Amino acid sequence: MDNQRIRFHLDLSYDQYLGVYQGRAKNVVTKAEDGRRVIFPAGNIQRFLSKTGIQGYFEMELTTQNKFIGIKKLDQ
Repeated sequence: MDNQRIRFHLDLSYDQYLGVYQGRAKNVVTKAEDGRRVIFPAGNIQRFLSKTGIQGYFEMELTTQNKFIGIKKLDQ
């Protein structure tokens, strides 16, 4: 069976992501393009953080057992 890929948009401000560093937030909750609710550790997207936050269209890859493999930012 193939790994699953989940695509979603994010529009997090810098201040929203700052909650991770301040210990107020650990997870990101968003809605995938297929309508599923997606929850994952905020650290998985830290490398995409800029001065304005984290914005864009992303694809997360999971194993068939729902184990995190990776995430990438897609061009739209």
